[in-house]
Formats: sequence, structure tokens, C-alpha cells
Amino acid sequence: MAGGWSRDGAVGEQIEASIKDELDRMRARRAPVGESAAHCAECEEPIPEKRRAAIPGVKLCIDCQSERDGRAVQRGGINRRGSKDSQLK
Repeated sequence: MAGGWSRDGAVGEQIEASIKDELDRMRARRAPVGESAAHCAECEEPIPEKRRAAIPGVKLCIDCQSERDGRAVQRGGINRRGSKDSQLK
């Protein structure tokens, strides 16, 4: 499949590279290690025993972890889509 000025197979390579980058980013996330904390590192609320047993090394309560997970993460990168708008800049 030809994609404008791109060579054959370029679109598939871009998709594969994007997937690889995302998988690498996910693998790089550090999982909690060590002993679980009895109290949250941010708000000092007690962490329930079931949460400590389910996630070894947990340091945050559910509310603080949910808030942290909901924050937008800035990711730099390359515009692999190669849209015409990005080429005009």
C-alpha cells in the first residue's frame, strides 16, 4: 500500500514503532518493591491490610494512587504520523 510520498511498508513500520515505544514505556514503569507501608506516604491515612497484601511494596492509599494515576503525563516524542500539518512547520 502506497501512502503518498512514503515508501511501501512505511505506515506499518510507523505503527510497529509506536507500539514498541508504548510497550517500552509501560515496562519501564517501576512496580512497588519492598515492604508495604502501613500509612500512606502522601496523606498519612492507614493503608488497608487487603491492599497491602494484594500489592507488595505499596506506599500510597487508594485515593492518592488514583489521583496520581489520573494526572496527565507529558510525553515527548516524534510525530510519526507525518501529517501534512506537521510538515508545514
